[in-house]
Amino acid sequence: MKGNSDTSTAPSGVELPQDWRYEETIREVETIITEIETGQLDLADVFERFAAAITYLRQCEAFLADRQGQMELLIEELGDETEF
Repeated sequence: MKGNSDTSTAPSGVELPQDWRYEETIREVETIITEIETGQLDLADVFERFAAAITYLRQCEAFLADRQGQMELLIEELGDETEF
């Protein structure tokens, strides 16, 4: 999917859709957990939903790592500016 205008790649290499939102992804993970906990899914569906949740959590982790790096750069730049 690299080069696709509908995705962006985080520094970790995880591709995120252009319209990807952290909060929505976390809500989806919570929904999956609830579905699994109800015990109403077939075993094959449990594995499928679990795999989807792992993918979503990797996206969240990549997003947070990217934003943490951006914050560290901004703090570093701010520190450089105040040393004058």
